[in-house]
Amino acid sequence: MHLKKGVAVSPGISIRPAYVLDTEELSIPKRNIESSQVQAALERYRKARQAAVEELQALQHRVEIQLGKELSGIFKAHQMLIEDPTMCAQVEKRITDELHSPEYAVTRSYRNAAKRMQSIGDRIFAERVRDIWDVENRLVRHLVGERLEEFRSLSEDVILIAVDLSPSQTAGLDKEKTLGFATDQGGRTSHTAIVAKALGIPAVVGLGNITSEVNNGDLVIIDGRKGIVIVDPDEPTLADYRNKERLYRAFQSELSEIRDLPAETIDGYRIHMWANIESPEEIEHALANGAEGIGLYRTEFLYVNKPEPSEEDHFSAYKRSIELLHGRPIVIRTLDLGGDKFFVEESVTPEKNPFLGCRSIRYCFEHLNVFKTQLRAILRASAYGPVRIMIPMISSMMELMRVHMILDDVRNELDDRGVPYDRSIPLGIMVEVPSAAIVADQLSKKIDFFSVGTNDLVQYTLAVDRVNERVANLYQPIDPSVIRLVTNVIEVGRDMKIPVSMCGEMCGEVEYTLPLIGLGLFHLSLAPAMIPEVKAVIRSISMREAKDLVRTIRNSVDPRRTERYLKEKVRKIIPQLF
Repeated sequence: MHLKKGVAVSPGISIRPAYVLDTEELSIPKRNIESSQVQAALERYRKARQAAVEELQALQHRVEIQLGKELSGIFKAHQMLIEDPTMCAQVEKRITDELHSPEYAVTRSYRNAAKRMQSIGDRIFAERVRDIWDVENRLVRHLVGERLEEFRSLSEDVILIAVDLSPSQTAGLDKEKTLGFATDQGGRTSHTAIVAKALGIPAVVGLGNITSEVNNGDLVIIDGRKGIVIVDPDEPTLADYRNKERLYRAFQSELSEIRDLPAETIDGYRIHMWANIESPEEIEHALANGAEGIGLYRTEFLYVNKPEPSEEDHFSAYKRSIELLHGRPIVIRTLDLGGDKFFVEESVTPEKNPFLGCRSIRYCFEHLNVFKTQLRAILRASAYGPVRIMIPMISSMMELMRVHMILDDVRNELDDRGVPYDRSIPLGIMVEVPSAAIVADQLSKKIDFFSVGTNDLVQYTLAVDRVNERVANLYQPIDPSVIRLVTNVIEVGRDMKIPVSMCGEMCGEVEYTLPLIGLGLFHLSLAPAMIPEVKAVIRSISMREAKDLVRTIRNSVDPRRTERYLKEKVRKIIPQLF
């Protein structure tokens, strides 16, 4: 028996023989063409582009029928990447000016875009690089005369083992036969992970070398919640997991029955469950999972397909989101990028430490035209429904005062033009750096709400890069220092009578539900797929139980021991979750 630990991206348990997938990547060498061949090369690129678009439209249609409109939007985004005027111009410029072959021009253009995205220093953006590679491979295959083949029909149920899977490959899986997958590469928030969750396929990624340690036909267990893959399990382990698999399937059926019920403790305390999204296409999925509103709309993804989206691009996306929510609230986070390298065609010298550099509100202060464009669009959209503005990475009162000045300027611009907007639109901040949590009492005088962003708050508090494998074990959301900072923000909110929510990944992990509720958090915003499970925990506990637990763990000095204790508590409440 051999056990490997990776990144858990889609919950569930599956026990099946392995099917190891060989890599299908194409290598394109640098090749130049003659001047006389330019027109023919341009025509060949344009035909390949059109063929790729038609192929994506067909895939989008099939995914929409099978999985819903929100996930088919992934492939609409791929189509936009292929048709994006800036990308098309870059490819054609390399063909006409640099006399590159169309295959190499495509590869170089899209690989440069991928490098820019990786250099931003944000984990979610880095994981979107796989989407760019997916688009690049599709175009190249059409240029070299090969169709992008989907997986052949499988004759038996299997667990797929691969170096990595693109979103297209994941969407093309035979759900009836592919009952789980494990990959060497990948991350929690990649589109591949999102599709896996929608398909209901247990998945573990980031295993490093699983492809070299598994042979076709080996019996494999995937535990998609714990991020565990077990190869050739012994009999006791196999029997244990067969029982867990049966219990988990029964529990998933029960979750569908509480979707429309309130997230209310057994002693009557109501917890509001909101969703984190990246595009309007995800709203349908969020509402289907029981979301009462959108607590975090990550607007950075408007910049994936356009270097600088216009005010109308922003406005259109926000207005569509408001309309899809039918009166439910939406919190729009302003731009949270890591530096200006994303907006230029060729990469520039990267910052030595982008996490401590010109990112988020600091970037917006240096690029006021970008910031004001977004603020105008948000204010305009607020005329159509309940909208809240959330500013990321505020670290001092001076920064917050500057935001107010800029927002006042934008309001005056709209007033001069006679444009309607919500004049009492709430303004809040993300608490994601320790300084903001420490001076929350000062900041509270100039805002309408707090939202605790635990992903960065934990990272900055503990000085741990959460994507660095060498120190990943030190990234502990339940560390007492983090809990003290969160507690301070909650207490300030209570004293000042302003709402405090949490939108980090921490509130999507069921083992943290009890302590967060016990600390006094009544608004949680999390990934749509995790809402039913967190709601199930909330509906199975009392507020008194949650507060007693907080008193028990408050002075713990060993966060890993605390986490084991919390998991055991949840296991006793809902055994099917672990």
